[in-house]
Amino acid sequence: MNIDKLKGKLVEKKRTYEDCAKALDISITTFSNKMNGRGSLYIEEVNKLSNFLELTNTEKVEIFLA
Repeated sequence: MNIDKLKGKLVEKKRTYEDCAKALDISITTFSNKMNGRGSLYIEEVNKLSNFLELTNTEKVEIFLA
């Protein structure tokens, strides 16, 4: 997963870790851990986050399959 690109998308879309955690129905701490390499996003979370951030298919590949 390309964390830097994902963090860039959060900034671009003006979304906070709290916004993303709520969209995924997880705690902010859990989301932060996943964003800092101390956990992984499950496929369901990837799908929810992709929809929440309105990512294109190309962006999804660049972020989650890199």
